[in-house]
Amino acid sequence: MTVAGTSRRAVLPSPIPIKSDAMSKLSIKIKEEIKALLPPTIFFFIALHLVALVRALMLKGTGIAPGTSVSVTLAALILGKAVVIADLLPFINRYPHKPLVYNIAWKTTIYILVSMLVHYLERLVDFWREAGGLIAGNEKLLAEIVWPHFWAIQIFLLVLISMYCAMSELVHVIGRDRVRRMFFGPLQNTPLP
Repeated sequence: MTVAGTSRRAVLPSPIPIKSDAMSKLSIKIKEEIKALLPPTIFFFIALHLVALVRALMLKGTGIAPGTSVSVTLAALILGKAVVIADLLPFINRYPHKPLVYNIAWKTTIYILVSMLVHYLERLVDFWREAGGLIAGNEKLLAEIVWPHFWAIQIFLLVLISMYCAMSELVHVIGRDRVRRMFFGPLQNTPLP
């Protein structure tokens, strides 16, 4: 039977398997995780490749091989995930009701201390392999490390990490969509407020 040109059928509720509902929740969660992981990972991917380039230029002619792009990419993925996890910790947003500079300085301090530890451990692994033991490798590292190079990389990372923290805090306050429109043009026909 047709009513106004449309056919009338009995609409039966389609059984929705529990697995597909769980899979859709899982896929939504995975998309959220990837969306949260992309900004810090892309930032650290670029920043660490810049650091690797600077390190390669500083080590040119010394006979020491700089890290490969694969190890730098892996480090960027690890740092990106570490930032996402750190942002979930209650003490990371220590100053929510103060001016942004407080949280920027706090997060920069935490991230630079972690980067300094990772940078030192990265060098330690190289010397550990050479010396054949952890203690011997640490002694050799302390004796042979070029401290101006180490601190130059740390200063470079300090600037990059503070820029990341400042942008992250601004995006948090202003809003992701508004910042996207400010940098890449209006995505909608609505003007910026």
